[in-house]
Amino acid sequence: MKKLLCIFIVLLLAVLMIETRPDKQQHKEAMMKAIEEYVEEEASDRLGDNVLAKLGKGVVVKAVETALNSKLKENNYFLFNTTYVRLNGKDNTLSLGMFGYVFTFDKEMIREKLEESLKEKEEAKTEKEAAKQSAKELKRLEKEKRKREKELEKEKKRKEKEAAKEAKRLEKEARKEQKRLEKEARKRAKEE
Repeated sequence: MKKLLCIFIVLLLAVLMIETRPDKQQHKEAMMKAIEEYVEEEASDRLGDNVLAKLGKGVVVKAVETALNSKLKENNYFLFNTTYVRLNGKDNTLSLGMFGYVFTFDKEMIREKLEESLKEKEEAKTEKEAAKQSAKELKRLEKEKRKREKELEKEKKRKEKEAAKEAKRLEKEARKEQKRLEKEARKRAKEE
């Protein structure tokens, strides 16, 4: 009888866990509440309680909410579930849900993940800027190369023109010399 009662309790507990397992939306709401608390605390510590701080909090919370909407994934283990986001190629668990409750991880973990995310964005921005600079430098070098090629082509045409001019001049001198020699030959022929 005890064994049957234990099995019944375990089955009842399993059904209860399955039926009360929170959905992804509840996880998202719990995460947003934890993040809002964290942002509120950080903004108060760093910026005080002014309009700029409130505006900044709103922007941060909205950005995090947008990120959660697109990146938050759920693992369903039937009796409970977890949510995670993928950062740097690895899954980072954010919350655990069971018995109708969502347990989020502490503020320190949220702080680390937000700072990690900001650092990644900064690194991506730096890489993008470096790529942009490299592309700009490459364009500049290509432009210089085309300019040099044009200058070389111009110089080649100038030399060809000079060579043609010189050839013409030499041909003219050769004809003049030919005429002079013919004239001398006629003059000698008359003298003889």
